Amino acid sequence: MFAVHLVVSFFSKLQEDPTKKVDRFMYAMHLHDDQLSDISARFQAEMKKGLSAESNAAAAVKMLPTHVHSTPDGSEKGHFLALDLGGSKFKVLQVKVREGTGVRRGGVEMEEKTYPIPEELLTGSGKELFDHVSESLKDFLHEKKISVEKKHPLALTFSFPCEQSALNQGLLLNWSKNFRARGVQGKDVVQALREAVNRTGGMDVEVLAMVNDTVATMMTCGFDDRYCEVGLIVGSGTNACYMEELHHIDLVEGDEGRMCVNTEWGAFGDDGALNDYITEFDREVDAASNNPGKQILEKMVSGMYLGELVRLVVLKMAKLGLLFEGQVSDALRTKGKITTAHVAAMEEYKHGLKNTRNILVDLDLSPTPDDCIAVQRVSTIVSFRSSNLVAAGLAAILTQIRQNRHLRTLRITVGVDGTVYKTHPRYANRLHKVVQRLIPECHVRFVLSDGGSSKGAALVTAVAQRLASQRRQVDETLSPLRLSGEQLLLVKKRMRGALEAGLKSKGPSAVKMLPSYVYQTPDGTEHGKYLALGLGGTNFRALLVDLKKGLLQNSRLNHKIYPTPVEIMQGSGEELFDHIAQCVGDFLDYMGMKSARLPAGFTFSFPCEQAGIDTGTLVSWTKRFKATDCEGHNVVGMLREAIKRRNEFDLDIVSVVNDTVGTMMSCACEDPQCEIGLIAGTGTNVCYMEELKNIEKIEQEKGQMEREGEEKQDDGAEREKKEEHAGIPKMCINTEWGGLGDDGFLDDIITHYDSEVDQNSLNPGKQRFEKLISGMYLGEVVRQVLLNLTRGGLLFRGQVTEALKTPGIFHTKDLSQIESDRVALLQVRSVLQQLGLDSTCDDSIIVKEVCGAVSHRAAQLCGAGLAAVVDKIRENRGLDHLDITVGVDGSLYKLHPHFSGVLQQTVKMLAPQCTVSFLPSEGGSGTGAALTAAVARKKLEK
Repeated sequence: MFAVHLVVSFFSKLQEDPTKKVDRFMYAMHLHDDQLSDISARFQAEMKKGLSAESNAAAAVKMLPTHVHSTPDGSEKGHFLALDLGGSKFKVLQVKVREGTGVRRGGVEMEEKTYPIPEELLTGSGKELFDHVSESLKDFLHEKKISVEKKHPLALTFSFPCEQSALNQGLLLNWSKNFRARGVQGKDVVQALREAVNRTGGMDVEVLAMVNDTVATMMTCGFDDRYCEVGLIVGSGTNACYMEELHHIDLVEGDEGRMCVNTEWGAFGDDGALNDYITEFDREVDAASNNPGKQILEKMVSGMYLGELVRLVVLKMAKLGLLFEGQVSDALRTKGKITTAHVAAMEEYKHGLKNTRNILVDLDLSPTPDDCIAVQRVSTIVSFRSSNLVAAGLAAILTQIRQNRHLRTLRITVGVDGTVYKTHPRYANRLHKVVQRLIPECHVRFVLSDGGSSKGAALVTAVAQRLASQRRQVDETLSPLRLSGEQLLLVKKRMRGALEAGLKSKGPSAVKMLPSYVYQTPDGTEHGKYLALGLGGTNFRALLVDLKKGLLQNSRLNHKIYPTPVEIMQGSGEELFDHIAQCVGDFLDYMGMKSARLPAGFTFSFPCEQAGIDTGTLVSWTKRFKATDCEGHNVVGMLREAIKRRNEFDLDIVSVVNDTVGTMMSCACEDPQCEIGLIAGTGTNVCYMEELKNIEKIEQEKGQMEREGEEKQDDGAEREKKEEHAGIPKMCINTEWGGLGDDGFLDDIITHYDSEVDQNSLNPGKQRFEKLISGMYLGEVVRQVLLNLTRGGLLFRGQVTEALKTPGIFHTKDLSQIESDRVALLQVRSVLQQLGLDSTCDDSIIVKEVCGAVSHRAAQLCGAGLAAVVDKIRENRGLDHLDITVGVDGSLYKLHPHFSGVLQQTVKMLAPQCTVSFLPSEGGSGTGAALTAAVARKKLEK
């Protein structure tokens, strides 16, 4: 009864506006913005499902990786063959990409020929299909007089769903668009083509790339617009692709950069996600198709089905007496009689109604003017729904890209191809407006593909060749920075030789091996309040340390840091030490202890020759310090004189130590096995406890100290050797290892980038090892490498900016941030932009690789040097195996994401007979200076 009532209701409205009649009948195809936003959200959820390894198998939208990592940058060049297979005809092309011409330094020329595919081949064997393609290719080469002797790179556009494990490999998941060739599904399409080429013979072709037509469209438009990162097809089929962040794509390895993902969005709804939006007409189209239940969205959107949807709606309305006075012709009952071309013709601006009448007459119908208006309205609603659904899908993709990049607004271009978009008079305009309404935060430009997907496939191949060439050149550039195991062993051997040479009383040595007059590490009995002072970088630090049973009490709270201006660092020595005295006075005021004469330890992080624990003669400045009248002078004496000039307070300066010694002492307070101190920060250095008998420089000290007990003769047991060694007198040696290589011993591993950094430094030819390792210089090494790559056209589009020419632009913190595993490439680009460098995604990948190569080498060299030190200690003690702890401080070790790990791995590899633990210093070298003073005072009290 309900159906009869409905019919009567419609008949009673026959005299009303025919468009309103149709609108009422087709209300289910009207999609409002709220519904489109809902569909968009559902599609984005399906995208994420397809990207995840856990849910991909069950996902309707497969999100297939294409292994296309980059869009064109305009520098591509070469001659390529292209095959475009995706419909009832296919094309063979020769594509010439020429560098140096055109608006974007590149022009593309194409010659092409279209070949039909006999219908029997669509459903025949795959072998016959690909033999036909191969024979057509050979025919094209002969017709265009292209040499068959020369090897030709070939790109294949294959417009069917494929699972790709490489750019030149793809397994066909399923046929679509009336293709049913046997024996191809589940097989590698590229291999099938190669085999067909071999059977045909007489040509030398290398298939370098296989892409979907959607990807090819994106690449074609990307050649002319660098913002193009989305491809869209709305033709006989529909699909979209876009550049996704690689770390979101679980199905491929790697997390750096981007990769184009072929969404295969035509399958959206195959799992029921669109059931509440599917009409009875959609179900009829699906049931009559070659693949029922599959490609649901495609059947609601694409040109292959739009005409059929219009036919079914018109047929139903005619049967209900709402059109043609209830008359139904045999032609109207026949599937396929209304095509997408008919739909486009009906909606033409000027002749739409006339075209509609002619189409209906051709269907043996006798339409009234109102019938023509009504059928035109049916056509409009069907095509409008199609553009709305495409807009919803695009909104999801563009939202995903914007969210990936953490942007408030997104500027992006969509490359488009397909007969529906190109030929339908209103489709594109409707699509653009709906996208703008759904995602106003995205500024979207639509660019029509010029040259089609074949040009895009050739550009994919050209980009692949460019990236491969770029990869080779980047590898060649970075090769000198990548050290082999043999080279690291050689560095270890040279460091060991330099350590031994530096301990001798006579003969030059690049590694100074300066005695510190620190004879022991803390034993836990130290007590009292000590002032710790520290100068070593761009800051001066004052710290009050309260020792109770060897423990540091509240030391972190009682400190202040004072900047050291450049004019003080490079002024006179008197000005420098007056500045230090002023800072000490301010700190004592701050602590309310100006009247107390506190014992003090002074951390002075520059090479000093010591004749005692409380004297230190500066050998040479490092780390950009150049204060005059300091080198060759006792720095403790200079500080005492500055305090006297100030005449506000007095200090008992008990000890002066290098920051490395201070670090060792600080960590030894926590771990008695700590007998090495390492600094890896602005500068780098190492100290360690050496046996007094090996230090020829201080013969007089050896004579004054008695050995405890006779050396025991035993069977070599480790425990007895350790006990025996505990009583052997030792002294901490400040190696000043940064000077390794000042005598030319590292010239075989020093690169021209290092030489540039050295020549532009304040101390050319000095501290060569330090300039390979420390944070003060790593950024400059990186900048020199980036300059070289940019001048070679491999970075920043070959544009050497003023920023890149500026020394000191890169700091250690920048390297640490760029190399962080948690930082996405977009954030790398943000860091580079803050440095004045406008980079692409590809640029960011290379910059990150350069930073990694430079810091990796630094950590390896540091590890090689440390391996020499621990092996020396082990051999000093006659042990088969040594357990020892290294106290460490410095921003490079503590803050860089990979430095510490590479350093530790290198030591383990080069010193396999040593188990080395690393203990980061909590209190820093300042507390170590206080502990050194406490140990020295305790020794004096004895």
